[in-house]
Amino acid sequence: MDKVLIYLDSCCYNRPYDDLSSDKVRLESEAVLTILEHNEHQTWTVLSSDIIVDELDRIVDMFKKEKVFTLLSSVTEYIEINEHIIGRARELGKRGIKPFDALHIASAEFEGVDVFLTTDKKLINATRNTDVNVKVLNPAVWLMEVLYDE
Repeated sequence: MDKVLIYLDSCCYNRPYDDLSSDKVRLESEAVLTILEHNEHQTWTVLSSDIIVDELDRIVDMFKKEKVFTLLSSVTEYIEINEHIIGRARELGKRGIKPFDALHIASAEFEGVDVFLTTDKKLINATRNTDVNVKVLNPAVWLMEVLYDE
């Protein structure tokens, strides 16, 4: 497999610190950690962005915030917000995508990532009916597809 560009939205970084008593949450958590491990080993590239940092900085629980930023620190590729991203986010907002989500997607599109990963089922469903120019999937689903194809 060629080197894959991956954008994890903010909920992915939070997932390992959510309540892991649910099988779905536990699987998503393991998928996110596996993807970040591949990033550290430079087999895949995970990108961060201004919007991720801004959104994660709003975490109130300081212990969780520190842990989440530790995960984020393994990501070295960074997308700076610009007028193109803001304009595209406005377009996506008119199609019913929430502001932060629209900024995440616009950032991923701008950088030309291969896949945008989120644990937000509503966002995944919302992007199915829009002109989003990036594949939007759940990290556990995407990881299983990739590993199955190896």
